[in-house]
Amino acid sequence: MTAVDDVMRALDAHDESLDRCGLCIWVGAEPTYTDRMSEQSEWLFDALGDDKRHRADRILARLAGHEVGAAVIRSVGRQYGGEACPRWSLGLYARRDGKPVWNGPPDPSLTEPADSPPPKTLAKALTACLRSAGLSAKTLDSPLDHRVVFRADGEPPLTCVKKEPLLARPSVHDQRVEDAEVFDALAADGAFLICCDVEEGVLRVELPAIKEVPLFLKLLGVLSTAAISIDAPALILAGFPPPVDEHISWMTVTADPAVIEINMAPVSRTAELLKQLRQLDSVTVAEGLASYRLQYNGEESDSGGGGQITLGGASAEGSPFLTTPHLLPGLVRYFNRHPSLSYLHAFESVGPASQAPRADEGPRGALSELSLALELLGRTENPSPEIIWDTLTPFLADPSGNSHRSEINIEKLWNPFLGARGLQGLVEFRALRMGPSAETTASLAALLRAVAAMLAEHPCHDPLIEWRDELYQRFSLPYYLHRDMEEVLADLDKVGLGLGQPLVKYLLRDQDLVLTKCKIGGTQLEVRRALEFWPLVGDVATQERGGSRLIDASTSRVEIRLRANNADSALGDWKLSVDDWAIPLGDAEDAAGRVRITGLRYRRFVPQRGLHPTLGAQTPLSFCLSHPTDGAWRMTIHLWDPTGAAYPGLPKTIDEARSRRQARCVIEKLDKPPTSLIAPPDEAIGTHVVDLRWK
Repeated sequence: MTAVDDVMRALDAHDESLDRCGLCIWVGAEPTYTDRMSEQSEWLFDALGDDKRHRADRILARLAGHEVGAAVIRSVGRQYGGEACPRWSLGLYARRDGKPVWNGPPDPSLTEPADSPPPKTLAKALTACLRSAGLSAKTLDSPLDHRVVFRADGEPPLTCVKKEPLLARPSVHDQRVEDAEVFDALAADGAFLICCDVEEGVLRVELPAIKEVPLFLKLLGVLSTAAISIDAPALILAGFPPPVDEHISWMTVTADPAVIEINMAPVSRTAELLKQLRQLDSVTVAEGLASYRLQYNGEESDSGGGGQITLGGASAEGSPFLTTPHLLPGLVRYFNRHPSLSYLHAFESVGPASQAPRADEGPRGALSELSLALELLGRTENPSPEIIWDTLTPFLADPSGNSHRSEINIEKLWNPFLGARGLQGLVEFRALRMGPSAETTASLAALLRAVAAMLAEHPCHDPLIEWRDELYQRFSLPYYLHRDMEEVLADLDKVGLGLGQPLVKYLLRDQDLVLTKCKIGGTQLEVRRALEFWPLVGDVATQERGGSRLIDASTSRVEIRLRANNADSALGDWKLSVDDWAIPLGDAEDAAGRVRITGLRYRRFVPQRGLHPTLGAQTPLSFCLSHPTDGAWRMTIHLWDPTGAAYPGLPKTIDEARSRRQARCVIEKLDKPPTSLIAPPDEAIGTHVVDLRWK
């Protein structure tokens, strides 16, 4: 049996463990993909671009080939500050039971081009079909005879533009979204406007906003009949996003800075999630896209767009976070006590200025207020969704109050300010980089789902921990994040929700962090990239209104571990130094034995704009290790090829990237150990990390 099969079996076992508990926790994911070989702006930092749109069209076409009877809908997307119009959003709308929702002409991405009838011909046929379906409908008078208005309540539709100017409104795709979501004022009044036009020679229908799934499915059926009746070879369905419920899956392909984002339809089983993620990997690879990036110097990074995971229920009202009121407060407590859930699979930079700060990374004093909020919520018998959301949303936000930027994001739990989009009973986990494989993302989904199931069955009332600098010291190092994650996995094992080794292998992220492993004397030296906390620069309030924020990314950290190769090695006699500083090494122990460990923080480069303009770059980073009998060694970590040669392009494979990283770490034997060492100043010494910027 292959390792891949082992992962699927482990996910099946996880799903069965939740079934035995009688818990229904749905899971969704938002994987992101990039062209890792491209240096065009749309694949580095811009949200929109022609190549990105063409790739998205082809991705949707490939996915639609696997969804017979699904409707391809090019709905209006999100509106962001500084952008003239809403972004595009390409979606697949399908029934979960496999029955078709669309029998009409295909989307043009699925067929060869052909001449189309005029829009007014479709409008006339559509009016007749709507009436045959029992709906009151009318084609507007010329020059708007390509538009149809109908009602589902039996009332005659208003057709006079002078009395109802919205009948002549422009395309929703060309309008700015001023509020939380795109709004259809006509539909809110019970009248539904359908606009028929032509886009690049293909008939196009702009759908109204319909809240009820049965009515929307009825409209799709009527549209299919009308389009077939006029022999339309292809048809574009556009307009407002469609309604969904537990019987409908709605997956979208959208644009985000540097990536294409796939908003997957939530599923009730992680084994099904893995199946769909593997399909996405196959489709995106066929389009030349990847879920990760390899930098010139061999650094491995995620796609650039994140890999959020969402938990909820089959419906908003059935969300476990609303039916089990103690679950969300317990989740907040548990995440506070286990920083590995926040940091181990996070981006390279974390902390209060990141895209997904923890609840305890806000201003001093906020944690005591959060503790009180959780206590008061616990005293409330059967709190309503409104009370749960009102109580926690001030704390699940970044320091500026932005509730979207939060590690545990509840803006779609029961948020009255986002319209229907905010009332979905969902909790989104945003502190997750895009996993390098489908198996990684599925394993993380199983972990979060298992933690939620554990807390639903075994409420967590443990007090919050005021970690203070321990967050930025101990938990910046991969070693301690692994130990903490092992505690989480042990908790799951105790209550019968353990995940199994095939999944644990993906959860204990490590290989992409390793810079080098080598033997020095009787000791194993391991150097890993650690987490950093990059600060915002400039006017934070002003930056909140923009699409991106200015940060100082000039600092970096490495973790240094020493392990004995044999029982005779005197691990405690090793000394570490940087120039004339004697660097303290901490002692720890895990299943593999004793470890000596520390972290080093340094400035990689001088930014054009950032903190400390008089501080120079501290690269290459060099440190010495010495032992009374094993001798002295110098390790130098270069940012680029130590020979000064240019790389022949981006790494083609992960193995090639890791080889380049290894080559950047140069170790040499010294004739004698460094002498005249001094202790670093107190300001430079943390509990687990020494800040070399004080040198």
